[in-house]
Amino acid sequence: MANDPYSELGVARGATADEIRKAFRKLAKQYHPDANPGDKASEERFKRLSAAFDVLGDPEKRAKFDRGEIDADGRQQGFGGGGPGGQSPFGAGGPFGPGGPFGAGGGNARGGRDPFGQSAQFEGADLNDILGQMFGQRAGAGGARGRGFGGPPPKGADVRGKVEIDLEEAISGAKKRLSFSDGRVLDLTIPKGALDGQTLRLKGQGQPGAGGPGDALIEIGVRPHPVFRREGDLLVMDLPISAPDAVLGGKVTASTPDGAVSLTVPKGSNSGQTLRLKGRGMPDAKGKRGDLLARLIVTLPEGSDPALERFAEEWRRDRPYTPKRK
Repeated sequence: MANDPYSELGVARGATADEIRKAFRKLAKQYHPDANPGDKASEERFKRLSAAFDVLGDPEKRAKFDRGEIDADGRQQGFGGGGPGGQSPFGAGGPFGPGGPFGAGGGNARGGRDPFGQSAQFEGADLNDILGQMFGQRAGAGGARGRGFGGPPPKGADVRGKVEIDLEEAISGAKKRLSFSDGRVLDLTIPKGALDGQTLRLKGQGQPGAGGPGDALIEIGVRPHPVFRREGDLLVMDLPISAPDAVLGGKVTASTPDGAVSLTVPKGSNSGQTLRLKGRGMPDAKGKRGDLLARLIVTLPEGSDPALERFAEEWRRDRPYTPKRK
């Protein structure tokens, strides 16, 4: 069925396993039936590529082929157990025997698992997808065993990635571009109100498969902000104020994700008291924003201030008081 597998994949006989995998991925993507609907020539080429990778992608099979013990289809060379002139197709050395592609240890049987089992896959390429394309079946548990040939072909494998964003991008939404090691690039739309650890599912952006491509699952990481802390739809911040502003009240400038604003500090404010800024927090699922809570922190000036010290001494002497303690 297959030609020389090295020629089929366009690699030298001394090619490394990584070079073989890269060559197969490139050609499989080019000739995959999903990319060439109705093109019989591409379908046949994809089958030959899959058969070639079935041999060269398995170190044990590749070694046997290089020694001349099996042919390009993975069949044993020479006389088999089925009679003179060759092996029986159902004998010990045939395709349905223990060493054949449909036997107990065949296919991509690196671990002795059959090609319709759950772990029959090469690194970066799922042999079940290849078998599903070549034989029109779902080559997994409950596929060839449960429904037999003719079941729906499997989808390609999902791929996973992670993208990090700033808090401001989580508030307003953002556009991001994510690159994968195989050279593919995905453009992402980060929704408003994105959560740290949230996963976005991009339909059809995964690995190709006979039943269609899988999905891309992208985890969002929101970097910690030096000023704001998120509590659900609320944002919380500490707002330092001077002792005179705390005692007398006054206008202070506060940072928000949308820019600086002016706040009125009430007379007689204490540390821990909060001021609420409506609509300056995180958006919910419908885009409505929560509030920003500014927690007041009464702060003394740095360094020694003799005048302030004399005032404090007189105050402690003439107007002693004990703060409430919870």
